[in-house]
Amino acid sequence: MEIPRKVVLGILDDLGADDFEEFKWHLQGVLNDFPAIPKSKLENENRVKTVNTMFQTYGKDTTKVTKIVLENMYQNELAQKLSETMNE
Repeated sequence: MEIPRKVVLGILDDLGADDFEEFKWHLQGVLNDFPAIPKSKLENENRVKTVNTMFQTYGKDTTKVTKIVLENMYQNELAQKLSETMNE
């Protein structure tokens, strides 16, 4: 199994700039079962810092949160890629 931080970063690298901004928007409070990350912690963050913030906030649930956000964004291919990579 690959290191989860690298996997999540690889997924975020596949998002374009606008989609990455939407991804961060979802982390700011759209998720029902997980805490919101304050906008101030995400607004100027690049992908690496966003991944670090996610792991600080969600811990082992970060890959689950990533998958939920991708599905909410209709990025189903990336959500599937994440699942497959984490199951290897």
